[in-house]
Amino acid sequence: MGSAEYVLGGGLLLIAFSVYSFVSTILGSSGDKSALSWATSDDPIKSKSGVINLARPLVHNFALQYAIKYQNPRYRKKIEDLLQKAGLSRELNVDEFIGFQIFLGLMFPAFLGVMNFALSIGIYWGIIVLLIPIGFQYPHIYSNSEKSRRANQSRRDLPFFADLLALSTEAGLDFIGSIQRIVEKAPEGNILAGELEIVLKDIKLGSSRTDALKGLSRRIDSGEIVSFVAVLVDADSTGASISQVLKDQSNQIRLERFVRAEKAGAKATQLMLLPMVMFILPAVFIVVFGPVVLQFMGKK
Repeated sequence: MGSAEYVLGGGLLLIAFSVYSFVSTILGSSGDKSALSWATSDDPIKSKSGVINLARPLVHNFALQYAIKYQNPRYRKKIEDLLQKAGLSRELNVDEFIGFQIFLGLMFPAFLGVMNFALSIGIYWGIIVLLIPIGFQYPHIYSNSEKSRRANQSRRDLPFFADLLALSTEAGLDFIGSIQRIVEKAPEGNILAGELEIVLKDIKLGSSRTDALKGLSRRIDSGEIVSFVAVLVDADSTGASISQVLKDQSNQIRLERFVRAEKAGAKATQLMLLPMVMFILPAVFIVVFGPVVLQFMGKK
């Protein structure tokens, strides 16, 4: 069988897949349609990832209907928790997350491979194969990076917020009023202030203060936040002074941050040895012993 037959077969497979995807999209069930409408509804916000914004229409037209059929409860719960901790629940839902994995990890590499073979584009096949794991893992990579960014920023802001809460409660405001005042005065886009605003909304909707605070610790993947919430919940249940608890927590968080900085400095000192051994020491040996070696070779 010649190359022309391979090109014709690849083209027919691509056309068949395109027709099948188009017909499946048109004849999708009502549940599929409700999920597909997510992309054009007012609920989601624009993603900070250009790849997601660019591929979202294609994902909704070709991959989301298959993602909906994947109903592994453990995997879906894992993705839901990841999106919540990454603060992406307004950008992506679980079906979209799986749809991006299907599209970026399977459909796009397959399409690129067929086009590369049919049109002789000249793309190295190893690159196309490498796109499969990268595309499949891209939603995880993006979500984990956002989760780490949120945790780091919240960890930096927590001592300052704890001090403000302590000052506000000492000034006569109750705990909820102190949170409200801080949220109003916080700069726009601050992650911890936004999470505290969600705490206030949960309380206004009927949740207890304990449940609302525990929700905060679930949405931010930070040990400091978890410890801070646990102390506040314990103080709330025992009737201890909130202002004193907040002061103690602020001092403890600053002490832990200082210890982490010391550990990071010690680790950086050790890591500096690697480039010194690999690059600096060889250069020093060449400068010191190079003339001696050349002189010795010249005498020979």
